[in-house]
Order: sequence, then structure tokens, then C-alpha cells
Amino acid sequence: MKKNVTRVLLVEDEADAREILSFYLNTIFEDVVTAVDGAIGYETFQKELEAGKTFDLVLTDIKMPNLNGMDMIEQMLALRKEQKFIIVSAYKDEEKLLKSINFRVLGYFLKPINVDNMMKILSKAKEQVLKEKEQSLISDAIVINTHYTYYPKRKLLYCDDEWVKLSKQETQLLDILANNIGNITTIETFKLALWNDINKSDVTFRTVMKRLKDKIGKEDFILSLKGQGYMIEKK
Repeated sequence: MKKNVTRVLLVEDEADAREILSFYLNTIFEDVVTAVDGAIGYETFQKELEAGKTFDLVLTDIKMPNLNGMDMIEQMLALRKEQKFIIVSAYKDEEKLLKSINFRVLGYFLKPINVDNMMKILSKAKEQVLKEKEQSLISDAIVINTHYTYYPKRKLLYCDDEWVKLSKQETQLLDILANNIGNITTIETFKLALWNDINKSDVTFRTVMKRLKDKIGKEDFILSLKGQGYMIEKK
């Protein structure tokens, strides 16, 4: 898995500020995604999370149309409690600044933007992000075979250095199997986990399982045990 790719979501409603911030963010971080207000920022964050991708950092304005920055942060934290943020604002509001301390905020700077100060904050934030990613990679890794590694905390599967894109249901199947390596999981257990319905059609279940197995075709590691269930064999 590639360790040095850092992703940032920039949420800023002012076009000029968004352009400036995006430029400087791209000089430090490898992947920068922008959104023009809080509602779109939250929607982008949610869609990426559903696709199995996360942002290492969200840089956001506070005062925005549709959904303000603080409310957006609270909603994002409800989806991903470990998410980190940097706040940028056109005005100084001590009450909101104090409140933001509880929001895993790594930095706070005011408009008009002081470039030197901003670059110091962003560089420091990246250092912290990379340090935590390194620590997480060590503790959060299930090496399945020579090609595939699964990261259960982030629900991500990698084949060599490439992310394997899985649907939500495919990810749920894999997560159950990966957290029970060496043990057989029955079809009924899968049905309860995915649909909360033990009577869900076998055809529906097998369709999801087949899609998952098709995506790990380089070295299929899921064993089918007739009449018993499925498992990943312990190496």
C-alpha cells in the first residue's frame, strides 16, 4: 500500500479564496478535492467514504451558505470520528475557536491569508497526518496472501499497491471474513449482517459473493465449503 499519498478536502464558498487555498494545498498534499459550500462538502465527504476512500484533512471556512462550517464538521464527525480539520475564517470568533478544539482541529488561520503562516500550519498538519498513517499501517493490517492486504479500521483492500474498489455489501462480506480468518462463516451469518434477514434469497447472497471473488481474481483467497459456508484460510 502506498504510504505517502495524502488527501485533502477544501470547503470554501469564496471563489478567490478557494483558488488561492487550492493552489497552496496542491504544493503540499498529493490529492486535493474542492467543494463550494458546506452542503456540497458534506455530500462529497459522505460519497467518498461510501466508496471506501477518506480524507486525511478537511480544510473549511466557517461562514458558508447552505451549511456552515461548524455544522458540517459535526456531521462529518458523526460519520468518521477520527477526522481531522483546519479552519479558515474571515473573522475571529473566540467562542467558535474554543468549541473547535473538541473537533480535532489541527490549525486555525484568518483571512486575509498570511501565506507564510498558512504554509507552516499546513506543513505541520501533513507531518502529523503522515506520522499517524505510518503508525496505523503497522497496527492496522491483515496480510492475506502475497498480493492482498486488508485494513479493517478503514475497510480498505489493497492488491499490491492498488486499492481494490468494493461496494458496501462486498466490503461487509470481506470484513466479516477477514476478522474471522481460520474460521468458517455460515451463509446465515452473512445474511443477518448484510440484510438483517436470515431468509434473504441465496441467489442474492451468492451474487454479492461472486462479485467479491471476481475482484480478487489475481489470487482468490476465499474458500467455499459446501454445506458449511466460507472462510479465509489461516496461513
